[in-house]
Parts: sequence; C-alpha cells; structure tokens
Amino acid sequence: MTASADAKTITEVTQRLETLKQQLIYHGHRYYVLDDPEIPDVEYDRMFQELSTIEAQYPQLISPDSPSQRVGAAPLSEFTSVRHEMRMLSLDNAFSSEDMQAFDERIKDRLKSDATIEYACEPKFDGIAISLLYRDGVLVRGATRGDGETGEDITQNVRTIGSIPIRLMGEGYPANLEVRGEIYLPHKGFDALNKKALENGDKPFVNPRNAAAGSLRQLDSSITASRPLVMCAYSVGWYEGGELPDTHMAIIEKLGQWGFFISDQRRVVEGADGCLDYYQYLEKLRPSLPFDIDGIVFKVNSMALQQSLGFVSRAPRWAIAHKFPAQEEVTLLKDVEFQVGRTGAITPVAKLEPVFVGGVTVSNATLHNRDEVERLQIKIGDTVIVRRAGDVIPQIVSVVLSKRPEGAQSIHFPERCPVCQSPVEAKEGEAVYRCTGGFVCEAQRKEAIKHFASRNAMDVDGLGDKIVEQLVDNALIHSVADLFALKRDDVANLERMGEKSADNLLHALQESKNTTFARFIFSLGIREVGQATARNLAQYFGGLDSLRTASAEDLQEVDDVGPVVADFVVQFFAQEQNNAVVDALVAAGVHWQETEKVTPEVLPLNGQTFVLTGSLESMSRNDGKEILQNFGAKVSGSVSAKTDCLVAGPGAGSKLTKAESLGIKVIDEQAFLELIETLRS
Repeated sequence: MTASADAKTITEVTQRLETLKQQLIYHGHRYYVLDDPEIPDVEYDRMFQELSTIEAQYPQLISPDSPSQRVGAAPLSEFTSVRHEMRMLSLDNAFSSEDMQAFDERIKDRLKSDATIEYACEPKFDGIAISLLYRDGVLVRGATRGDGETGEDITQNVRTIGSIPIRLMGEGYPANLEVRGEIYLPHKGFDALNKKALENGDKPFVNPRNAAAGSLRQLDSSITASRPLVMCAYSVGWYEGGELPDTHMAIIEKLGQWGFFISDQRRVVEGADGCLDYYQYLEKLRPSLPFDIDGIVFKVNSMALQQSLGFVSRAPRWAIAHKFPAQEEVTLLKDVEFQVGRTGAITPVAKLEPVFVGGVTVSNATLHNRDEVERLQIKIGDTVIVRRAGDVIPQIVSVVLSKRPEGAQSIHFPERCPVCQSPVEAKEGEAVYRCTGGFVCEAQRKEAIKHFASRNAMDVDGLGDKIVEQLVDNALIHSVADLFALKRDDVANLERMGEKSADNLLHALQESKNTTFARFIFSLGIREVGQATARNLAQYFGGLDSLRTASAEDLQEVDDVGPVVADFVVQFFAQEQNNAVVDALVAAGVHWQETEKVTPEVLPLNGQTFVLTGSLESMSRNDGKEILQNFGAKVSGSVSAKTDCLVAGPGAGSKLTKAESLGIKVIDEQAFLELIETLRS
C-alpha cells in the first residue's frame, strides 16, 4: 500500500471513529440522562463493538473522550489529593418558615432594597458533592468535595457514570469549565444492590447515601461501574474562556443542553413566600420521588446579585438549604411483638422508646421477617437507628452495637400463633413465618375483611378498621359473606354507631354489590394477586367459572402470572371453605358484568402510558385509572419521555409543565370523557 493510500485509510477510519463517538455520546445521553432511548440496546452494543474494534486496530486514535474509555483503567493503589480551582463551600441551613423569612430579610438588608428577590429552587439530593473539570469540552478530572479546599481525585470512577458526559454536547461552553453536582443512588438501584449483597452473603448498605459514598471510593473503577449511580448537576464553580448566562437557572438550563442531567423539579419563585410554597409542594412530593432528598436549596437567581452579596467564611450569603424534618434518629428497642396479617404472615413489630423522626413521633417500627432480624443482629435493649421517609412505615435500619447493654435479649419467633394458638410454620426457602389457622384465626379474618372492604377492592364506604374489629369480636360476622347478612340493630348497637350510621353502612354494602370482576378477584385476598394481576386475570378469563376451573398451566398464559402466583390461585379455589365464601357472596347478590376472554394485545390502549393529574369532576382519579387500565393502558404516577398522554384536570401543576416541555399530548377532562366514550362504542 502506498503512503497516500495508507493516509487515506487512516483519514477514513478517523472519520468513522468520530461518527461512532458522536452517535454513542448522543444515544448514551438519551438513555442515561433523558430516559428516552431512540434505539434498542442491541444497536447501541453493535456501534460500541465497532468502535472498540477500530480502537484495537488503531490504538493511536484512542482519545480520552471516547465512550470506550469510561471503564478499563487499572485499579489504583490509593486516591491522590487535588485542590479545587474555587473553594466548594457548604450552605447555611434553615429549619423553619421563620428561618426562611429571616434569610430573605438579610438579603434585602445587605442589598439595601425592598424589591422582591427572585430565587432559584432545587431539591437537595442526599448524596455526595462532586466537582468535574472540563477543558475544551472534555472531562479531565473528577474530585470529591473533601474539606472544600482539597478533595480526592476520583476521575476514573466518575467516568463510569452514564449521566456524566465525558465530552460535552452542543456548543458555547467555556474552554475551562468546572461543573458541580450531587452523585446519588436511586431507590431502585439501592434495593437491587442490597438484594445482591444479601444473596452473596455480604453486609448490605444502611442507606442510599452510604452506598453512593462507598461506590465512589472504590480503587477499582469496575466496581463503581457496576453501581447504578446518577449525577445531577446543580451549579458551575470556576470557569474561564467563555461567558455564562446572567441567572443561575439559565446556567442550569445550559448545563442540560451540554449533556448533564438536571433536576426536573427546579423552579424560580418570588420572595420568601414563594420559597415556602415550593417547600410545601416538594415536601408532599418527597415520598413519591425515586431518590432521597433531605431539603431544598434556595439561591438568589441573579448572578449579579450573588456577586454583590458575596460570601462569609464558609458559605455564600446568597444561598440557603431549607432542611426537611430528620428521617433518621436514634432510640431504644424496648420490646418486640408479633402481629398476624391477612395471609397469616407473622410480622415482628419493634416497640420503641418514642422518638420524633420524619415529622412525627414514632413508637413502633417493622422488623419485616426472620431474615431481617438476623441481618440486623438485633436484640431487645439495643440502641437502634430508625428511619422514616414520608408516609413509609418506620423501620430499623441498623443497630449501634457499641451501646449494646449486658443482658440484651435475643428475639425468638413464636412456635404458635399469638392470636389463635395454631401452629406456626416457615416453608423452606421463605423468610416469613405463617399461622396455619386460616379463617379459624381471628386476626386473619379481621385483616381479610378489611381488605375485602378496602377502596381498591369492594370499596365499602364507612366500613373502617374499628367497625370490622367490633363485628368480629362480637361474633356478628365470621367471613366476608356475612357482611351482607348484617341487620340494622346489629350495626346500630356497635360503639360510636347509631341508627343513621347503621343505615349508611348497610346502604354502602348494597351499593358495593355492583362491582367489576377485577375488583372482586382482588377483594378475595389471594396471595400475590394484586390489582394489576387481578385485572389481567379478569380480562383473560372473563368470568368466575373459567377462573375457578383454570389449571396452573392455563393461569400462566396470563400476562404477569408465573408459577408461584398460578399455584396460589389454584390452591385458593381448591379449598372448600374459600369456594363456600365465594358462592355465598354471589348468592348475596354480588355481581359484575362478565365479558368475553380478552388478551392484552387486542385492548385499544395496550402499550400506551397515561398519567392523571389535577382533580376530575366527573369521577375520582382512581376511577379514571381503573377505566384506562381496563382498556389496556399503563397508568403511571410520574411524567417521563415514555408518557403517551397526560390527562390534566383543574389544579394540574408540575406534571402538566413537564408534559408540555416534553411535547407530550395533553387532554382535559372533557376530552378524556370523549375518549372513554369512543373506546366503549
């Protein structure tokens, strides 16, 4: 080959390599940052393999910004220390509305102005602060915050994180740019990580923040690469060789354009009142977020005002972190009691020295099952760390072993049910102990009836837990079918009831008889049959007789039904007492419209994802959700690029804003009703 031909080949290879790099960066950004992939994984893998093959043949063409260079460096012997170009300061904290008002007043006093201040609002991720340095758009260094002046060089590790661009996208970024953000572990990834640790006999992580920190401090970057870490960019530190917008929020938008993941909960508000409104909004949203946040960061939005306000020794004057109530606290385990659930599962419940955590006083916490007790190595008398996030049931996450007293008592599971004294069994491979008493067990009867009457099952208005307990305790009902034989005097004589309340309850029972087959299946409380599975069973079998006589093989033809669920359904209908209850319910007048057998593929909304937001006037959001699901749609609680349609009622807020920004179809309630009518016709 001549020199000119060889040069031509190198030029062609270089061009192809650059094209592959651009495509992989683009599609990686859509996958890791936007959660909206355009191509299947197999196509991405083909391009990556082609890139790797070319780089193996022409190693001189490998560059630091190549997607192939995310992982592969040899393990380090230790981390080196690096000095930040601009100090990474901490933030002052606010813990009350008064603190926020005082912060706003301090800003105005220092600026000598009564003008309303515009603030940028962002969730405060509960993760690890990080600094990323880019030169000419290429990532050259990643460092931990450390003491603010110096941190540890973890470049090899941050390169493995898909949401961190190793080469910036777009244009207009400064030649030298330091980007700051928070690296965290989403709940789903944390749960998967701990599940794998337990399967391997390793010690699980206490919480997502510890898991993220441990993942970043691995000398072997391949371990970091195996952890589903995410980075959210929240500011720019030092930069030169370019210009940035004149507001903080506009800078964040630029970071998004350059390839960084940025929070979709960011907002700009006016004054302290706007900050407090946003705080209340995000506090309510917090339990449903797929990651941990421990507060909100408020920053003066104007960069000119930030410059004027300046810094104190360790923190900027123009920013503050408004913290949520603590989610973890230390307390004492005083005792353990055992509760019996609807399926006979016996759950250990920790009785705690009352402690204020997550905004409420907690005195009980779940210990889940035997495996959890063994994992925690917990004993009565231990000092424990209790965690509560939003409306989640409080749980013990770890034991302070150094404070264990002499005489701490081991926790022993009962051999007999604490309610009915029936034998307790634990099947091989299961961590759950179960009472074998079935409906003989009063606790199981109570829980089964509560489930039957619950909103997503038969929806019996007014039949609360206390009423159910009184009905069972007074031997007025022994099964769910007995509810429909109740007399007015039976109910009126209960505590806190009267003739009017009795009439209302009996009327609600009569109204509940007209139901759907999916709700009826769910109300029976068959193990592992939740709402989605009940709906799939109803659609597939169409009627009770077909479901009752289905074999395990028949049942596994249903979407979302595997061998375990199929076996539970078969076992349920194989028991004479269960069939007697079902027959009694039908005889009492419980009915639904039977339909022809339907497979999901033929449903008109199969494969489409809907989100409901705001209030609906003609029906509840739960009713709207059920209607959409009956037509085959998936109904999600959050808007993403995968959402097909948003139904927006009055009061729609952030979900509507996000849907509009993503170009997702939005319909109002009237259009929703018209859609339902069209689907039904």
